Amino acid sequence: MNGTLEHGSWKIASVMGIPIRVHFSWLIIFGLIAWSLSVAYFPRVAPDLSELSYWAGGLVAAFLLFLSVAFHELSHSIVAKKYRLVISDITLFIFGGVSQMKGEPPTPGAERAIALAGPLSSFVLSLLFFLAYYAFEEPVARALFSYLARLNLVLGAFNLIPGFPMDGGRVLRSYLWRRSGDFYSATRKASRYGQNISLFFIIFGLFSLFAGFPGAIWLMLIGWFLHTAAQSSYRQANLQETLGDIKVRDIMVKDIVTVPAGLNLDAAVNEYFLRYGYGGFPVMKGEEFLGFVTLKEIRNVPKKEWPGVRVSDVVVPHSKKWEVSTDDNAMKALELMINEDKGRLVVMEKEKVIGLITRNGIASYVQIMGR
Repeated sequence: MNGTLEHGSWKIASVMGIPIRVHFSWLIIFGLIAWSLSVAYFPRVAPDLSELSYWAGGLVAAFLLFLSVAFHELSHSIVAKKYRLVISDITLFIFGGVSQMKGEPPTPGAERAIALAGPLSSFVLSLLFFLAYYAFEEPVARALFSYLARLNLVLGAFNLIPGFPMDGGRVLRSYLWRRSGDFYSATRKASRYGQNISLFFIIFGLFSLFAGFPGAIWLMLIGWFLHTAAQSSYRQANLQETLGDIKVRDIMVKDIVTVPAGLNLDAAVNEYFLRYGYGGFPVMKGEEFLGFVTLKEIRNVPKKEWPGVRVSDVVVPHSKKWEVSTDDNAMKALELMINEDKGRLVVMEKEKVIGLITRNGIASYVQIMGR
């Protein structure tokens, strides 16, 4: 899910060194909230005011809701940093926000503290907006603060639902982790709770839809989102546990098939890509490793030009950041491939290529050895 959110989002600010990003889906919510408050909510609770006042209130409310969600996620991040966890960024999207945390909490207590920081911050904001409601007499301002107080209260309470990866689910995982001493088992159990709760949302949303109750579509969408996130967390726990003690040497390909740099693309396709069925090959110029050639580079060249184009003309030059050693952890290698959007990495020893580690190879290993 995190990779999906990274695409289609823009950095808008940085707080305490943490980049704040906005996904394009949040713009949909921003517009819907501003519109619904301006044409329905404010005219009902504060009649006889100008249309401009209603639209101003709607836009301010949408912006303050944006800040409320950002504050909720920042609260997680601030507590996480106290436990020396790195927060790569915070992304706000259609269903709220996500803090991209590198690594896992060191103890169940740290997990609980990080998880509870978000809902508690929302409850604090709810109280502050509630006090502001009584401090103002202007009708639109009172309606605005009343709306924000109730929304932050709902945001805090909703996130305490005990379904992983929501905050309540993380609190549940901390309890299961402390009781069993097994982080991965606790994650799987909490993820299953999350999947069950998400199915309840979806089923309840379907009944609501047929009964004509408002908000049915949103319930189903939230249920779908939670189910997807819980499934992803379950798979991630299995992946981390399976690869936890596995080194690159245990899973790398040692019998490497290389492509000569001087070969033309027509021969490369027929003699290598079609023959072996791999998606990419290391390219060698004598004993020198130049980089990789993949189907992507081949497809970028019109087929009629293949006989006149050499592999060296389309090779992706090698970079030190795309290599690993035999002693590196396989999970680290997989994370590097994901972050760099690579299907394979070269394994180097004494400046020589001794193997390859690929996403497909890791996936096959996990499928055989995983739970």
